[in-house]
Amino acid sequence: MASKRDLRVDQIAGPVAVIVGSELQIGGVGGSERIAQRATAVTSTHLGSGRNKLFIRGIADSSFTGPTQATVGQYLGDLRLSYNAPDPDLRLSDLERVEVLEGPQGTLYGAGSLGGIIRLVPRTPQINETSAEVSGGASFTQDGAPGADFNLTSNLPLVEDKAALRLTIDAASQGGYIDKPLLHRKDVNRNRILSGRLAAKLELTSDWELDLLTLGQITRARDSQYATGTDGGLQSLASVREGASADYLHGQLAINGDFGDLKLRSSTGFSTQTLEERYDATMPDDEEVVFTQRNRTRMFAHETRLWRPMRDDIGWIVGVSLTDNRTNLTRAFERPDSENTSAGVLNTVFEATGYGEASVRFFNFLTVGAGLRATYSSLGGGGDDIPFTLIDVLGSITATREEFELLPSGSIIADVAPSARLFARYQEGFRPGGLSVAADLVQRFKSDRTSTLEIGIGVGELDKAGPTIIGSVSRTRWRDIQADFIDFFGLPSTANIGDGLVWTASLNGSMEVWPGLDVKAGLAFNESEIDDPSFIPTSRTTTIPNIARWSGRGGLSWTYDFDDGTILDADLWVSYIGRSRLGIGPELGREQGEYLDSGATVRIETRGLGMSLSLFNIANVRGNRFALGTPFAIGREQSTPLQPRTIRIGVDMQF
Repeated sequence: MASKRDLRVDQIAGPVAVIVGSELQIGGVGGSERIAQRATAVTSTHLGSGRNKLFIRGIADSSFTGPTQATVGQYLGDLRLSYNAPDPDLRLSDLERVEVLEGPQGTLYGAGSLGGIIRLVPRTPQINETSAEVSGGASFTQDGAPGADFNLTSNLPLVEDKAALRLTIDAASQGGYIDKPLLHRKDVNRNRILSGRLAAKLELTSDWELDLLTLGQITRARDSQYATGTDGGLQSLASVREGASADYLHGQLAINGDFGDLKLRSSTGFSTQTLEERYDATMPDDEEVVFTQRNRTRMFAHETRLWRPMRDDIGWIVGVSLTDNRTNLTRAFERPDSENTSAGVLNTVFEATGYGEASVRFFNFLTVGAGLRATYSSLGGGGDDIPFTLIDVLGSITATREEFELLPSGSIIADVAPSARLFARYQEGFRPGGLSVAADLVQRFKSDRTSTLEIGIGVGELDKAGPTIIGSVSRTRWRDIQADFIDFFGLPSTANIGDGLVWTASLNGSMEVWPGLDVKAGLAFNESEIDDPSFIPTSRTTTIPNIARWSGRGGLSWTYDFDDGTILDADLWVSYIGRSRLGIGPELGREQGEYLDSGATVRIETRGLGMSLSLFNIANVRGNRFALGTPFAIGREQSTPLQPRTIRIGVDMQF
């Protein structure tokens, strides 16, 4: 589990969501949107694949890709996917499960876990097993272009009883549904994704093993996915081609084993992420201009931890981690006959951390836990393409800075019945400061910090039969919030906007109402305010952006086994996203959200061959998932609609 020390869900003081991998592949392999559809606490922006930010509970900072670290820590296995880059939107194929742990999770996960963490757990290579799975499908979007997807997973033993490989390949072409009449082009927002993952396992001894994992993903968005007009369908009135490209590469090596009752795992990894985005920056009655922003990130990460699983009423963990991250953000304005660079910024950070946490059980019903994380950060960077007259001014801004953070935590779990418990916890989190660009100037923003007090109740266990319920209420104090705004030139920038208070309440449950028929439902409420937004002169109080006051989801899943071995699976889900604001300040004050999304899949399998039929956006809701497509046209009506009603026909085979 994401607790890092083999705790059961009922031994964790806080809301936890676990989504099994097979559930995420229903209706074809998808990306992070599948997590948001099934975990009530998770929301996302919708700029496009490889460009989005994920948020958990009421902790959201901004809508654009900038120098701030994410509020949600995303992990593949034990290591972070990225530091201050958007969600790479990895294909969720061949996963054991996805774990969502609500935050802050500063003690175990450190910087960038203010809202929580999302951990992808891939299936590991199986020793002495030769197998393959192939799946694919064709999709048809109402008033849009068709799409297709393909997945191959293969397990191959290398050395008998010692080593094995596991290979996963994904390819997808997602049909567009937005037209650009000024360019005489239809269905411009087509996406193409190619992804591959290779894992290897080597059993060194009966107690020790070596794991290697590498992956790469290429995403190409042909054009933007926002609309500026609705006459005759979904249209964009932009006169230039926009779109984006995103490349992600990751590799990690881990060794783990046992020392009697103790367990050790040491992981080292490296990742690179490159994102290029194009925005329409054409002014009225002027020549065509495209604003290009490139974000290049590379990260080295290491963690070693030693832990004792909860036995004999005591369990603990100690660990150390190192992170070295470098992000270079460059910007330019492209005209038909020229290109003018704009001010960019380089941010570097080196973190060294030690942490520990322990739990003790008293009187056979009360578990008390406490932890502490100490993090040293060295921050650096500077400006790119800065006007010469500003060089002297920027000397002090770009100098190396150092920060030291202590993140304590505490928790209590009281078993009030054989399958029911009450819990309370206190946890802190932080993000280091950095440099951003505003009006061709490089400016520094400070670190921000959250402290959360939460109480709740849990009934049942996720991995056992019977109903499960988990509900909680939390209060989060957020100091020196890092968030985006629109600068004098219409460009997104970052600054500390004030202090905030976030109240969150959530209730999630599941139960088997009939043999093979499961029901799941969740509801979340968020109330937030920035109580001293001194950065915004036009308003003294505002809400934290991108988080709806109300959101919820529900789902039905049914499995029936026929006597001849045929298996029938059916899945139906619906999710509601309430109203929220795009960002901070009058320029980003547009409302978004308040829509209902839904989907259904029926699959039948016999003798290793499966066929499925899926329907997405059943009610063909248009909605508005993200209210701004380009920051240079904030006076123009803009929206990002849901993908129109889509049918997918799929087939899968196992060998």
